[in-house]
Amino acid sequence: MNLKPLGDRVIIKQDEAEQMTKSGLYLSSNAQEKPQRGVVVAVGEGKLDNSGNLVKPGVSEGDVVIYSKYGGTEIDVDGVEYIILRADDIYGVYQN
Repeated sequence: MNLKPLGDRVIIKQDEAEQMTKSGLYLSSNAQEKPQRGVVVAVGEGKLDNSGNLVKPGVSEGDVVIYSKYGGTEIDVDGVEYIILRADDIYGVYQN
């Protein structure tokens, strides 16, 4: 991908939406919920605090994260869907 986020923004590749319920029923595309989980593919350089110091985002490329359901902007790059959001909209990072 040839896209770099600016400031404290992060680009995430969303996980695929669930296509089947736990009981085995298939969901139509209209009934599928957007996932709130994805993999960080690019991280901006950070933002400046009140003292002029650069504060880097708390995530790095390759992290699997949970983020805000309604935050961010969805984009399509080379046929792949990504979401760009602020680092503050990321709620947590999965630990191995």
